[in-house]
Amino acid sequence: MNLKINRQIVLDTETTGINKFGVHYKNHRIIEIGAVELINRRLTGNYYHTYIKPNCLIDIEAYNIHGISDSFLVNKPTFNEIFNNFLNFINNSELIIHNAPFDVGFINQEFYFLEQEIENINISHSIIDTLLIARKLFPGKRNNLDALCKRYQIDNSKRTVHSALLDAEILAKVYLAMTGGQTSMVFYMKNEIKKNSSLKIIQKILPINIQKKTKIIYANDKELLMHTLYLDSIIKQNKKCLWYELIKNN
Repeated sequence: MNLKINRQIVLDTETTGINKFGVHYKNHRIIEIGAVELINRRLTGNYYHTYIKPNCLIDIEAYNIHGISDSFLVNKPTFNEIFNNFLNFINNSELIIHNAPFDVGFINQEFYFLEQEIENINISHSIIDTLLIARKLFPGKRNNLDALCKRYQIDNSKRTVHSALLDAEILAKVYLAMTGGQTSMVFYMKNEIKKNSSLKIIQKILPINIQKKTKIIYANDKELLMHTLYLDSIIKQNKKCLWYELIKNN
């Protein structure tokens, strides 16, 4: 049975500078890259992480965000030394980035400084901007990573400062929660139970006009496997899946 492999890379960077609008800031450089791998919406444990010597000073505003100092980066590799490994890791994958124009702008600038014929990352790869997804789901609300973690009940207690690898791992969980559908259902159920204390159980309701001769089309092996993988991802993110409980009890 051949299943399609959907490979996605959740990516984050830290830089020597950032402006107040949170967009790409010219004349500053990338100092850290963190990326984690998703295969068919599941974290694999495979990741890429490196610190980079930028050959320029870090702004105090940026240092206050990520805590990475100039002295820490003195003996780290340059972007020229790491870019092949970076490109190999993200090859043949869709990229997931929060506020993508910021990271994409810096990566493309690093490519430009290499003076090699490297295609801009937004041309060579499909990119999902999770900030745009969040703004559509929660218009007018704060949609930074901390706010989304609180909204989706994702533990970010280790995030005392910005860290590219840690932020990529957290963003992966946020992305799966935002696009999985289960979390919003849990929020809805909790709100309904609070409003109506008599609502203690979820009843399984079947249509009353089902004809005896209705043709039943059963899922094939591939569809059953994909469904199981999807339920597993919901359980991993939410520790509980209502549909799995219904299937198990029937």
